[in-house]
Amino acid sequence: MRLVLQEFLSLDGVCQGPGAPDEDTSDGFTRGGWFVPHLDEEFERRAGTWLGAADAFLFGRRTYTNFARDWPKMTEHPFAHLLNGLPKYVASQSLTEAPWDPTTILSGDVPAQVAEVKRRPGRELQIHGSARLAQSLLAAGLIDELRLVIAPVVVGEGRRLFPDGGAPAGLRLMSNETTPGGLAMHVYAWAGRPEYGTYGADAQGRGGHA
Repeated sequence: MRLVLQEFLSLDGVCQGPGAPDEDTSDGFTRGGWFVPHLDEEFERRAGTWLGAADAFLFGRRTYTNFARDWPKMTEHPFAHLLNGLPKYVASQSLTEAPWDPTTILSGDVPAQVAEVKRRPGRELQIHGSARLAQSLLAAGLIDELRLVIAPVVVGEGRRLFPDGGAPAGLRLMSNETTPGGLAMHVYAWAGRPEYGTYGADAQGRGGHA
């Protein structure tokens, strides 16, 4: 399976609590729900297409706990049968049981276990949210594709997908779209470590400007 990260971001890179004020109040975060005002039918259509490619889901402990609390109650939601019915994996060193069936707990060397799951037959193993887990798997070179949906808002505080001190990564833009609600949907493929260069006259032949 390909490992695909899907993340909602603000313009300043915040990924915490996009869906509701009480979704994730950890570390005193009080600005949740910033993504919701920008939802529209075009995004819902694209999100449904992406979810339809999943054969399993991978979560960090915090995101898993929130999803396991909310999604079993959302039986009328058009995506509920996918999130509730497909196999789920949760990376955690502390969980001893995972009531949102069917769920497998991954502990110990999580990157190695995720690599093993990726070798199983299937289309996509999708990560939703789970920023800390995503950071570690990106550093390990295990994420094949990133789907970043950026809302036109500056939150000003909160957990970020790409914090200072994070592992560098080279990405290749595969597609980009915008929705009537102002969401920018960027799809990137993992491209190894970043390349670096010096801007100057020698860049003329490569489209640079002196």
